[in-house]
Amino acid sequence: MANPQSADIRSTQQEIIDELAFFDDWADKYRYIIDLGRKLPGFPDAWKTEENKVKGCQSQVWLKVEDLPKNLLKLHAISDAAIVSGLIAIILRIYDERTPQEILSTPPDFIKATGLDGHLSPTRSTGLAAMLRTIRIHAERRLTG
Repeated sequence: MANPQSADIRSTQQEIIDELAFFDDWADKYRYIIDLGRKLPGFPDAWKTEENKVKGCQSQVWLKVEDLPKNLLKLHAISDAAIVSGLIAIILRIYDERTPQEILSTPPDFIKATGLDGHLSPTRSTGLAAMLRTIRIHAERRLTG
């Protein structure tokens, strides 16, 4: 998703905030987020294991993390729910192909800045937090060896 040569992680997060601000109502924002999720790359069934399953999500979510050269983490994720897939697309755009340090030093400010914190159901908010927590755990493990 992301490219190490692309904008820095905070700029990428700001781009997402700006994109969602373009829409006046939440129905349009939800449609946009769902459309983002439809563009996620494939996720092989072989990766849909208990080890890759994100705990704490109402829907089924799997996250696989691979190590790339230059200490970058490659994130792959998928969900069986359309809106969750869209949230995954946003998360991947921000945190994919970043170093553990970048991931850990960049809080998900887009949640509050876009208003998602007040417009997701409690279960979706919990799931979003679980996905972000899982990514942070993977980043922390890479730092501590």
